[in-house]
Amino acid sequence: MYTAPLRRLPFLLLALGLSALAAEERPLLSLQPTAAHPGDPVLVTVRGLTQVPTGSLGERPLRFYPTREGFQALTGLPVEQTPGAVPVKVSVPATGEAAPTELTGSLAVVPPGWPERKLKVANKFTTPQPPPEVQARQEADKAAFATAFAQSFVSPLFAENFAWPRQVTITAPFGDLRTFNGKKQSQHYGTDLRGAVGEPVYAANAGTVVMTREAYASGNTVLVYHGAGLYTAYFHLSATDVKDGQRVERGQLLGKVGSTGRVTGPHLHWGVKVDDMWVDGETLLKLDFGTGAPAVTQRDKP
Repeated sequence: MYTAPLRRLPFLLLALGLSALAAEERPLLSLQPTAAHPGDPVLVTVRGLTQVPTGSLGERPLRFYPTREGFQALTGLPVEQTPGAVPVKVSVPATGEAAPTELTGSLAVVPPGWPERKLKVANKFTTPQPPPEVQARQEADKAAFATAFAQSFVSPLFAENFAWPRQVTITAPFGDLRTFNGKKQSQHYGTDLRGAVGEPVYAANAGTVVMTREAYASGNTVLVYHGAGLYTAYFHLSATDVKDGQRVERGQLLGKVGSTGRVTGPHLHWGVKVDDMWVDGETLLKLDFGTGAPAVTQRDKP
């Protein structure tokens, strides 16, 4: 299996202004990525705290989990995020003789520059009012996805950074603006990876399979929950090799590339969802969770 070059994403260290503490004792707040696009996942790391903090990125609350050196929270920016500075705030209330701690900073959000694509699909996928049987199937799919994405928040189920489910050319990146048959416009909330029917698809990291389903739009689908409010999705498979509730490890076979559901041809649509929003999987792969395994980057582009 092809292995891409490895690289670590540098941390952005923020000035804390805690003059009451010695420099070597000051908590450190860091953000990944250092400059984000709308639709990016964002990893907030705090080192030097022993109490679980609370915090926010913009107006979005952060949910922290413990790490070996402090605490982390994983969230994201919506695709509608306006470019500019987004404030970050982390705080710990006073306890006993310990004074309250507050860490502040900001995340620079830059314009996304979404590409636009014009696609043709079967007319049954673009009709404004699908027949009743299709509507019923879509509603059932919607309910199944909602149940799968409603897992309890727990600490990460993985001990390594994330890896590509397939090391191949990206045929459509996250964020593409799409027009179907010249009529219906949407945005691409995943990363499409080239593949022929039957080629393997691997788990991007360790976690628990929370859904395997043949869905109307996404075809044969596998959803994996990784803890920390983070899910990965694998769409349009020709076959699946896992079951609901199964524990999987990074690099484990999940299924095979296919062309099921709403597609123009065989490929893997790989999606990443965090904090109840779809985010860019390429950015997730660049995040260093401090697990000791280097973050990775895709080399081949369209």
